[in-house]
Amino acid sequence: MSGETPMVLLPLGITAASALAVMLAAAVRGPTPRAATGRAAEALSVLGLAAALGSQLAVAGAAPRRVTPLFVFDGVSSILGAVVLASALAVVLLASAYLRRLDEPWEEIYALLLLGTAGALALTSSDHLVGLVLGLETLSVSLYGLVASVRTRGDEALEAAMKYLVLAGAASAFLLFGVALLYASVGTLELPALTAELSAGTPAGSELVTVAGLAFVLVGIGFKLALVPFHLWTPDVYQGAPAPITAFVATVSKGGVVAFLLRLVAAAGAVARPEDGEGLFVVLALLAGASILVGNLLALLQRDVKRLLAYSSIAHLGYLLVALLAGGELGPRAAVFYLIAYAVTILLAFGVVTILSRAEQEAGDLDAYRGLFWRRPILASAMAAAVFSLAGIPLTAGFVAKLYLLLAALDGSRFGLVGILVVGSVLGLYYYLRVVVAMLATPEPETAASEPVGASGGVALAGLGAVLIWIGVAPSAWLRILGIWLGG
Repeated sequence: MSGETPMVLLPLGITAASALAVMLAAAVRGPTPRAATGRAAEALSVLGLAAALGSQLAVAGAAPRRVTPLFVFDGVSSILGAVVLASALAVVLLASAYLRRLDEPWEEIYALLLLGTAGALALTSSDHLVGLVLGLETLSVSLYGLVASVRTRGDEALEAAMKYLVLAGAASAFLLFGVALLYASVGTLELPALTAELSAGTPAGSELVTVAGLAFVLVGIGFKLALVPFHLWTPDVYQGAPAPITAFVATVSKGGVVAFLLRLVAAAGAVARPEDGEGLFVVLALLAGASILVGNLLALLQRDVKRLLAYSSIAHLGYLLVALLAGGELGPRAAVFYLIAYAVTILLAFGVVTILSRAEQEAGDLDAYRGLFWRRPILASAMAAAVFSLAGIPLTAGFVAKLYLLLAALDGSRFGLVGILVVGSVLGLYYYLRVVVAMLATPEPETAASEPVGASGGVALAGLGAVLIWIGVAPSAWLRILGIWLGG
């Protein structure tokens, strides 16, 4: 093991150590006042994630570097690992005021957030199906607890957690069975060797086993990304989970899985040869098209903002799949760029939802946003910026990301997917603008005191809003960074 190899593990090590420190702080609480212990856990989480993010950027120059047969540290893991850590840090900052209003211990939530982040971080570097399973299960077990973490929410959070537990358990079973079938058929679980063996042809009589194994693995990945038809858990979990946890599910948990899918697609020759009319390209194209159309159509019917954003996220993951399927030089860059823009945008949207929410009554219904421009103009402006970005309005990150995605798809001659993308974007305009119309409407009489933003929440919202506009107005710096980290 070279001297640089331990250094590339530093971000994961710092994140895991921070989770351990928070757990120890919670365990020795004793007579310490609950608020003091919670603030200590929050401070440890912020410092740990900031240190992990700094180390992630500092060791980027060591790439590419293989770390055991399970993980590889390269440009993809560098940039998507930074996205995961930055998203987790934003969630912790946004959750501060929300959690401090709870009449129950909340330091355990920070420990679970850090453990989930460690699992997602492992996924960004996974180059092996065993690494995929380890990262996914570490992330999933944390999410089970996080969804049900606020007990004052009652049956709604518990019901969402139980649904996620049962369905995620079933998806994990599919994934593990698929891994076993692939190993029995091909004899390896390393992605490069696996795809090389598959392209060379499987032994006679094992084709069905190989196809079944790939299908089961895709079921597990499709569930984690909430792609249609594996999306049924998403609206209930988004609605039932506490607002900051929903932000975590929508960003951190998706980022790690996208990184692995990017490696899988890059290694698979079927995507580079769609003219064969079979293989991974056709399957992923069907998932992308169905996710875009179903996600947008079901979002049209929603009056709950969290459910609306849930169906919206299904559509946006479909958009991201279009970039992955575009192939060529632009495809991977467009996918990573779209993920960055999506993470910034959805964090800003759920940040506003978090600030407006209380544990016993979250700001879900569209009526909670009626007249928000007249009551709290800064928060309304932040939500409007997020909604415009999700809709792909110019001068926002979402517009540039969709434009880049469209160029990549056209460059790869994916004209059918381009048509579906355009239809989905037009459908999205309606339900996104409904949120803006509600915020501009005549305000309802105040029924409750306005919740404070909090210093850390204000910093997070301001930073996210600035990045959203920066990407939309001057994306060239971000594109240069992608070119450097992803090669070319």
